[in-house]
Amino acid sequence: MTPREYLGSAAVPGGQELKLYRRGGDYMIVLDRNELMSSRMSGSEKQLALMTIERLRGRKAPHLLIGGYGMGFTLRAALGALDASAQITVAELVPEIIEWARGPMTELADGCLDDPRVRLVLDDVVNVIAAGHGSYDAILLDVDNGPDGLTAAANDRLYNRKGLDAARAALKPGGILAVWSAGSDDAFTRRLRSAGFLVEEVAVRARDNGKGPRHVIWFAQKR
Repeated sequence: MTPREYLGSAAVPGGQELKLYRRGGDYMIVLDRNELMSSRMSGSEKQLALMTIERLRGRKAPHLLIGGYGMGFTLRAALGALDASAQITVAELVPEIIEWARGPMTELADGCLDDPRVRLVLDDVVNVIAAGHGSYDAILLDVDNGPDGLTAAANDRLYNRKGLDAARAALKPGGILAVWSAGSDDAFTRRLRSAGFLVEEVAVRARDNGKGPRHVIWFAQKR
């Protein structure tokens, strides 16, 4: 087996340390012993964008907020599905994630951060949501491992009732809050409904070929 090559580390504010590795042509971001993301498994991250855009039903000049750049799979999928009128704001908390995208993972990023439709904000997506009253047609969250925070306890602020109320306020009428998770969470589904969203929970496979672990995406529409 090809050995894993260490490329760098990054401290998550209020959380733990992320490490970037490469094995052959594959990249992985690891937290302790947990592989948070890998270039081998990108299917569910792409579907986060594609299935959200399907549910926007052809809105003109949509404005999307993506919370967490990760390896850019969600962003690139969104750019491929949207026309030139769209806007995408990307909020990334960890500067090194962007440095890796522009450094060792430049080929994987494929210029997506330089697309004229993209605005990059180096800030906690919680703050970006709070400042965006009625601004977004969709908010796509791929932060941490889902509602069950792993990288930083502060991420709970996104998924508690106060965080959901803030996301709802940041959406335009009929807008969609889409949340990626490594697994299901019945309590979170109930919390979304109690916050006034129409909720759809969809299981998606991790790999593009429909195989791999089963992940979950919630699509919560503002009433």
